[in-house]
Amino acid sequence: MPRNRHGHGARGPITGPHLPLLHNRIDDFEMMVAAAADYLTGLWPDELSAVHFEVAAAPAGAVGDEGVRRWSVDRGTRTVVLYRVPIQRLTKLHRNDDFHKRMLVEACVFRAVAELLGRDPWDLAPDRFNHF
Repeated sequence: MPRNRHGHGARGPITGPHLPLLHNRIDDFEMMVAAAADYLTGLWPDELSAVHFEVAAAPAGAVGDEGVRRWSVDRGTRTVVLYRVPIQRLTKLHRNDDFHKRMLVEACVFRAVAELLGRDPWDLAPDRFNHF
């Protein structure tokens, strides 16, 4: 059994055996992407059933004329890739709280799916914002 430098045995989770593990920004981001993708797949099952959603840290390659991409869409392989670092760090929110961060991630998923389907993002879930 590996031991730490103080001889107390292997390290365990900091939360202990009876508490859930803590989530980090990467886990939270992936869960937000998955939730938005599941929501859209439920609304557009025929169009999105074979689409693969992925999360990557950042796009490969240099910055283009439009800046750093937040997502990429490959219609041939039916893949949507969301880039976590540009979305989380390069977008300025007018209010930096959990709600607005979630809305930012969802907006990126909606815009990427709209690009894949050749539709306007607002047409993907027109009733979603009618609760006001």
